[in-house]
Amino acid sequence: MRSPKRRVQGRPDPRPPPGPPAEFTIDAVGGEGDGVAASDRGGPVFIPFTLPCERVVAKGSGDRRELVEVLEASAERVPPPCPHVFACGGCALQHWAHGPYLAWKVERLRGTLARQHIETEILPAFAAGPGTRRRVGLHARKGTAEAARLGYKARRSWDLVDIAVCPIADPCIEAAIPALKRLAAPLFEHPKSAPTLHVTLTDTGLDIDITGVEARSGGLSADARSQLAEQAAAADLARVTLAGEMAYLARQPTVRLGPARVALPAGAFLQATPGAEAAMTAFVGEAAAGASRIADLYCGVGTFTFRLAEIAPVYAADFGPGAVGALTAALATAPGLKGVTAEARDLVRRPMLSDELRKVDVAVFDPPRAGAAEQAAELARSAVPRVIGVSCNPATFARDARTLIDAGFTLERVLPVDQFLWSPHVELVGVFNR
Repeated sequence: MRSPKRRVQGRPDPRPPPGPPAEFTIDAVGGEGDGVAASDRGGPVFIPFTLPCERVVAKGSGDRRELVEVLEASAERVPPPCPHVFACGGCALQHWAHGPYLAWKVERLRGTLARQHIETEILPAFAAGPGTRRRVGLHARKGTAEAARLGYKARRSWDLVDIAVCPIADPCIEAAIPALKRLAAPLFEHPKSAPTLHVTLTDTGLDIDITGVEARSGGLSADARSQLAEQAAAADLARVTLAGEMAYLARQPTVRLGPARVALPAGAFLQATPGAEAAMTAFVGEAAAGASRIADLYCGVGTFTFRLAEIAPVYAADFGPGAVGALTAALATAPGLKGVTAEARDLVRRPMLSDELRKVDVAVFDPPRAGAAEQAAELARSAVPRVIGVSCNPATFARDARTLIDAGFTLERVLPVDQFLWSPHVELVGVFNR
C-alpha cells in the first residue's frame, strides 16, 4: 500500500480540501485579489478570479475555494491577456478592467491609512502599463540538458509554471526567456539547487544575478561555469553573477538616474518600472523644491539622490556599501550638482539622530518593506520642517506616518503608485509638513 504524502511543515497546501460545488455571490475583492463571498456558515470565502456582484460556482471547502464557472459576469470583467494567468501566481487581477482595478488599489491605500486614523489628500494614481517591468525574478527547475524550466511559482503552491510569455515584462526580457532557460540548464549539479534568476534590464543589456544554487558542496564545477558563460555570451547578456560573484561580464550594467550614469553592483535594487521611477522622482523633487540642505535616507544607488542634489546639498545614507559605492562613483558623471556626501550606515541600528538633522530642512526616507520606525522616531524628535516618505508597504508607512503626525506633522498629500501591474501591491509617496 502506498503511504500517503505528508505535508511539509510550514508550506501551504495549494489544493483546497475536497467539497461539492456551490454557488456564491461575490461581495468584494479581498486584500490578496481574491473575490470574497459569505458562506452558509457565516464566515468569508475567498474565490480567485472573481469580481464584485458576480454570481459564481466554486468548489472545495473551508475559506479557500476554486472557481468552476462564472454564472453572471461583472461588466468590469475583461479577457486576461496572459495564457498562464490561471496557473501562475504572479498576477491576480488581469480579469479586472483597468479603471475599477486602480480605484480598488487607491481605496485599499485609503483604508490602510484610516486604520491609523489618518486622513489626507490622495492624488490620482500613477499606473504602470503592460510590458514595462524591467526587473523580474524567474524561478528555474531542472528540465533537459539543453534548457531548464523557467517561470513563476503557481498560485498557493511551490510548483513552477513554465512560462513562454510574460505580458508585464519589458519585451526585451520576454524575448530572452528561451535564452534564459538555456542559461539555467547547467545550474542543477546538486539536487538541492533551486535557482532564481533575478533579471534586470539595464541601458547596456540584461544583468542576471542567480541565487539558490547549492554552494555548500563547492558550488558549480568549472565545466558548469564554462557552460554558463557560453550561454551568456550566446544570449549577449551584459553580466551574470552567482549571488554577487562574477561568472560572466561582457559590459558593465549601467542605468541613468537623473543626470548621473550609475554602474550597478550585482543584485542592486531599482524601481520595478522606469515610468514609476520617473513619476516618483519628479514628485519628490517638486516636494523638496526650495530646500537648503537635504537628507536622503535609505538612498540605495541614488534613485532620488541625484535629483535632490540638483536642488541642494544632500547627505545620503544606506546600509549597503555596494550601493553607496556605486552612488559615490557616479557623482563624477553628473557635474553641476550642489554636492553629495554619502555614507554606508545601518539606519535601523544607527538612525540619523535629531541632533544630526539640525541643519536639514527636507528629509526623504525610502525604506524596505519593514519601514523606518527607528528613523521616523528621530525625525519626530527633530526640527526638520518637511519629510517625504516613499514606501512599498502602506501598512508600515501608516505606522511611521502616525509617529510623525503625533509629533506635529501633517500628512498633506499622497501619490499612489501602481508599478506591480495586476497584483494587489500598491506603493506611495507622501509629503509631511510641520
